[in-house]
Amino acid sequence: MEYRLLGRSGLAVSELCLGTMTFGNTTSETDSISMVHRFMEQGGNFLDTANVYVGGRSEEIVGRAIKDRRSDVVLATKVRFATSTNANSVGVSRKHIIDAVEASLKRLDTDYIDLYQVHVWDHATPIEETLRALDDLVTAGKVRYIGCSNFFAWQLMKSLAVSDWNRYVRFISIQPQYSLVSREMDREMISLCLEENVGIIPWAPLGGGFLTGRYGEEEPTSGRLTSKVGESSWGNRSSSNNFAVLKAVRQVAKELDKTPAQVALAWLLRREGITSPIFGASTLAQYEENMGAIGWSMPEEAWKQLDEISTLPSEYPNRFIAKFARPL
Repeated sequence: MEYRLLGRSGLAVSELCLGTMTFGNTTSETDSISMVHRFMEQGGNFLDTANVYVGGRSEEIVGRAIKDRRSDVVLATKVRFATSTNANSVGVSRKHIIDAVEASLKRLDTDYIDLYQVHVWDHATPIEETLRALDDLVTAGKVRYIGCSNFFAWQLMKSLAVSDWNRYVRFISIQPQYSLVSREMDREMISLCLEENVGIIPWAPLGGGFLTGRYGEEEPTSGRLTSKVGESSWGNRSSSNNFAVLKAVRQVAKELDKTPAQVALAWLLRREGITSPIFGASTLAQYEENMGAIGWSMPEEAWKQLDEISTLPSEYPNRFIAKFARPL
């Protein structure tokens, strides 16, 4: 396992991050804990959860899994979504952040959270209030670093500017959806993160299972892609462009004697700006397959083939600006 610094920080995280959204749901507690322990044995130190995953049960299971090895783990969780019907139990107001972090600390059975992330932008709360509350948590020692997730580029840049102006702690990372079949972040976010040295820890690096190669062109009857709504719904994934990408992934996988999932993750590991893709697994077998993405490097020609077929169409203002680029 290799390690990379997370954004503008000295925090070293493993090149893969173990996502725990399935813990306590499609993955039993026994298998979840075994997965965490196996991940750590293989050198993994980065775990990601959220206070709303399985109603908080994911955090509880993660806490039990790392109880005797807390200092060996970089533990990330999130705040934003509703945790009850109470009017103040949603968003990223000072009240909800402080209430939520205390609840997460209790479920995780720990004194601190390494990376505390805003799950989604909150239009109802001034970002100054959010960042001041997060800064206070870092000062108090309950949180070590802060990050965000699912932001627009302007939202991230505004947050960084507010932090710099007020001398608050900065977001060191962003957690966006990003994969060979979801490259919207290429339009503005990737370049912003490179410029501002913000780490990128993508979720759904396998396109909600689409890039595992287990699906044909007929709508599946089992698995995450059976959802009728959301990012991993079949209607959202089953485009002609995505199937063209999947065909290329399968071809490269066959040539390299790897699985499609391993190829899709390996492509991300070589993508500029990507720190640590977050992969999940419902079973120990899926976990072992995904871990097969490390320990080897995808040949340049194969990487370029996948990069080119999945690249977004050129659009304004990028195609306009590119005409006037100055040579170095």
